[in-house]
Amino acid sequence: MRSAVGKRVAVYCLLVAFFTSGSVARGKTYYAQPGDSLYSIAARYGTSIAALMRNNDLQTTAIYPGQALRLTRQNWSEMNEGAYWTRAGESLLVIAARHRISVTALKEANNLKADYVTAGRRLIIPAPYRNHLVQPGESLHLIAQKYGVTVKAIQEANQLSGDIIWGGQTLRIPFPRSEAPASGGKTYPVGYGEPLSLIAARHGISLESLLKANNLNYATPVLPGQRLIIPKESIGGGAGKYHLSQSDYDLFARLVSAEAAGEPFEGQVAVAASILNRLKDPRYPDTLYEIIYQVDNGKYQYSPVLDGRIELPATPSAYQAVEQALAGADPSKGANGFYNPAKTSNQWVRSQPVTAVIGNHVFYRY
Repeated sequence: MRSAVGKRVAVYCLLVAFFTSGSVARGKTYYAQPGDSLYSIAARYGTSIAALMRNNDLQTTAIYPGQALRLTRQNWSEMNEGAYWTRAGESLLVIAARHRISVTALKEANNLKADYVTAGRRLIIPAPYRNHLVQPGESLHLIAQKYGVTVKAIQEANQLSGDIIWGGQTLRIPFPRSEAPASGGKTYPVGYGEPLSLIAARHGISLESLLKANNLNYATPVLPGQRLIIPKESIGGGAGKYHLSQSDYDLFARLVSAEAAGEPFEGQVAVAASILNRLKDPRYPDTLYEIIYQVDNGKYQYSPVLDGRIELPATPSAYQAVEQALAGADPSKGANGFYNPAKTSNQWVRSQPVTAVIGNHVFYRY
């Protein structure tokens, strides 16, 4: 009897030792311990819940003791694979667009609740895939048609050597990339951090034309290196004269956010348009940076530059407002200035011809 009890105690001790010792993590595999959750494992090894689920083909967050889980960010080099360090003025909307993922996916991968981040923060960038649960009777050909990608792209994303799939299988579906352009057009490789509105502006086309030519919409993210079709028939339009850099674009959005974050979206677009109207006016400096930081008679033209609000991250709606203004929208009706009657006593601005009143802002042109 004592021998049997002793054996049971020995086995129990071995199990306890297994689940409590440092050997539960071997190489890139972690063996779940009692009380573990995906959240605690992700925090311990510098990864994310979404990454653990993706790497282990998990459909839920439920795990059990002893379960082998694949880790991908166990040391410094692995932890920084697929990571991004935020810069001043960046929003999740811009970061997500740069990496061709959704803001929701970015927030889930990093356990974020808010839509803003501080400079210098490390973010995990999840793979630019969406998951598809194979339905009975579906083929790779039908799935490829549904998502606008090639069968080969799906095979490569899932390391498939043939066409055999089965109902209930989860496939990674890469986002579609632009193929060869239509006759007479050309292609353009997306640069790091380039939003679609700037690409359209640089080629003198409207944002709508660029989206239509590439079967994209406003919510579709693009990846650096992705080739976009530039439709020939629209090349040479007026939008290309802005020539904004990525830093200009971010600065532009930060100013719109600081000046009009609490205003209706139409008012935010109007603020952005009034700034572009100054860029087109020969009486003003010929770069966006110089216009925003312009000092006239010892005074900054925009109060957020003076009080430092220009350094705060822009809201997602401010970036959208900038894109609409770059695409040609102008609710300000040609204004090159604006003010809040409740916050200014400047009689000169109050005496200028009013072009529009939107929210708390009065827009004027002189």
